[in-house]
Amino acid sequence: MPVPEILDAALLRLDCPPADCSLCPRLAGFRAATREAHPDWFNAPVPSFGDPEPALLIVGLAPGLRGANRTGRPFTGDYAGDLLYRTLLKSGFATGEYGADPTDGLELRHARITNAVRCVPPQNKPETSEIAACGRFLAAELRASRSIRAILALGAIAHNAALAAKGLKRAPYKFAHGATHELPDGTLLADSYHCSRLNTNTGTLTPQMFEAVIAGLAERLGSLAPPDRSPPTPTA
Repeated sequence: MPVPEILDAALLRLDCPPADCSLCPRLAGFRAATREAHPDWFNAPVPSFGDPEPALLIVGLAPGLRGANRTGRPFTGDYAGDLLYRTLLKSGFATGEYGADPTDGLELRHARITNAVRCVPPQNKPETSEIAACGRFLAAELRASRSIRAILALGAIAHNAALAAKGLKRAPYKFAHGATHELPDGTLLADSYHCSRLNTNTGTLTPQMFEAVIAGLAERLGSLAPPDRSPPTPTA
């Protein structure tokens, strides 16, 4: 299926698998079966979405079957996206209005969203080998976006994937909701439980808990304005 025009071609770089990616045979087969059942869906590795020079990179788990795999934009079309984008709008990381559709005009400010695994997995459960295989694209994303000052990991798998992409061991950086970790290169790694319906239905994560994490990052990152590179004004 061709990439919809709504997606920025600039996003389809080394940090996103090709539409016919075959690195993970199980995921490729599931994509093919889903494409057969729903030919009007996106049904391809989902590219990142947001500011090309973000201060904050948000890392989720994988596209949802009827969410990003259907729409072609991370966290778009399912409950997790409702909570995520509503919170980003509230904190100033997004502008516009979230309409659960890639054509809704929503824009991210100083933030970008991606997933540890770019293809939809059966039962939303990627295998360890699939997470490892897709890690090369997250690593490329981190190398390409030198503006990133903080990473928000939504869940332990995203947390571990971010560490692996940075070439770091897990032991010194334990996942815990609300935890923050200073990485050796100065990047801040922040943790949150995933904003899934399961977590919110069970009370593992409340909207207030999630909003607190995002608000804390917004405060910690400050105004997020890019540095002023204009020549200094001569003094009298």
